[in-house]
Amino acid sequence: MAGTNPRAARIAALIQRVIASSMEAQLHDKRLANVTITEVRVTNDLQIAKVYWTQLGHEGKEDGERKRAKQALDQAKGRLRSLVGTKAGLRLTPQLQFVFDEVPGEATEIEDILAIARKRDEELARARETAQYAGDADPYKHPEERDTDDDDFEDDDDFEDDEFDESDADYDDAEDSADDAADGDADAVEVEEL
Repeated sequence: MAGTNPRAARIAALIQRVIASSMEAQLHDKRLANVTITEVRVTNDLQIAKVYWTQLGHEGKEDGERKRAKQALDQAKGRLRSLVGTKAGLRLTPQLQFVFDEVPGEATEIEDILAIARKRDEELARARETAQYAGDADPYKHPEERDTDDDDFEDDDDFEDDEFDESDADYDDAEDSADDAADGDADAVEVEEL
């Protein structure tokens, strides 16, 4: 497990400083040009130190330069470990493992993706400036518009009352017809009796 122990974190920082300064001052290997130690992680038992490194290479030659730098680091592993032990004053010096750090390369890829996204956002912003709504700008009703709609409902109520009045008139006409018919039957009965 890497780096939860405070002592392991202090030793990792010390190892990073020692290796970075030793690569420039002690090793003098041209294959290690532009190599940067990005991070060191030491296990909690202080037995293994993973040294993460990266290299700024010439465009198109990165893979070859990376392989040569890894070879140089592996060859200098014993010497760097003894320098770490001497400068750190540790009774047991952690075993060094060099790991190429992919994060800086991935970070540049992410930056490229973000640049493309920013460009698309700018194009959309320019398109929005000249865009128009297909229908109303705001197709939804708002509470302040309901006051005017209530007046419309009152007119509808009046209309319904008119319909009710007309139906009352029809009902009255039907009653009159029934009364007339009843009177007609009575007149017919009287005629028969005569």
